[in-house]
Amino acid sequence: MLSTKDYFYELPPELIAQDPLADRASSRLMVLERNDGSIAHKHFTDIKEYLRPGDHLVLNNTRVIPARLYGEKEGTGAGIEVLLLKRLDADRWECLVKPGKKARVGVRIVFGGGLLSAVVEDIVDEGNRIIRFEYEGIFEEILNELGEMPLPPYITHKLPRENRERYQTVYSKVEGSAAAPTAGLHFTPGLLDEIRDMGVKTDFVTLHVGLGTFRPVKTDNILKHHMHSEYCEISPEVAASINECRKGGGRIICVGTTSVRTLESMSDEDGHIKSGSRDTDIFIYPGYKFKAVDGLITNFHLPESTLLMLVSAFAGREKVLNAYAEAIKERYRFFSFGDAMLLI
Repeated sequence: MLSTKDYFYELPPELIAQDPLADRASSRLMVLERNDGSIAHKHFTDIKEYLRPGDHLVLNNTRVIPARLYGEKEGTGAGIEVLLLKRLDADRWECLVKPGKKARVGVRIVFGGGLLSAVVEDIVDEGNRIIRFEYEGIFEEILNELGEMPLPPYITHKLPRENRERYQTVYSKVEGSAAAPTAGLHFTPGLLDEIRDMGVKTDFVTLHVGLGTFRPVKTDNILKHHMHSEYCEISPEVAASINECRKGGGRIICVGTTSVRTLESMSDEDGHIKSGSRDTDIFIYPGYKFKAVDGLITNFHLPESTLLMLVSAFAGREKVLNAYAEAIKERYRFFSFGDAMLLI
């Protein structure tokens, strides 16, 4: 049995990064060589030492929306928190609602003194709600005014409205995520220009990150874990670029597990990338045979999470857990606002 507890490790709470560094690229970088498990301690700008002309960096250009809303149940004034997870059509979203017992089908929720209202239409998997929003004007503008950035629960410091961009990658473009693709938070425009000047190409894909990606696995048997689906998309131009890179012997280096999941979801058995869009619930754990990825830049992930399992599938569980133990010993910063890791 593939056991969830095999991906547990003890993390001192003080190593959970609560705030982003002022300079994105000043974070630390651990480099893990997959072939022999050797480890090097670097700074993120040293990433250039490990890239070579002809390589392609694949980055997720999704943009986080201020998806957390605080409202009141119409009639009683009871507080209700709504977190937008997935847009179903213009005005309907799948949402996580707290407390769920106050959000039965037919309940109306009011936000911002009536600037926005919503009706619970259905209850679906794991208690998520299908909610239809009602408003006058442009939904995105109202959301920008009323919503808050949905930081993960392990970050207890509030991100001021004026600092929202610090929870976006500098190349974020396509709105729709409930969480940031955090590996990309380390890049600055200047660093990306330096990398391109080396002859490394940057290709952008889209995967709208849902909160299911970050949830710990609750089942003892990994195979019984249910993955939530997320929307991903690759343009014909990007698919052609990646396929040309592979044909020419270049390496595909993914920035973040979301980029990995996008490529592996849109690849055939020979590693040929297909363009298009789809919902993916791909679950990558040890034993998986990667088809389209040669390297990975990522952050340090939660114990017993699907992300740690993906990284373990890519570099080997023992090597990854040994690297995590070394990171704890060396006082690396963990999770969304933490330091980075290159697996090559």
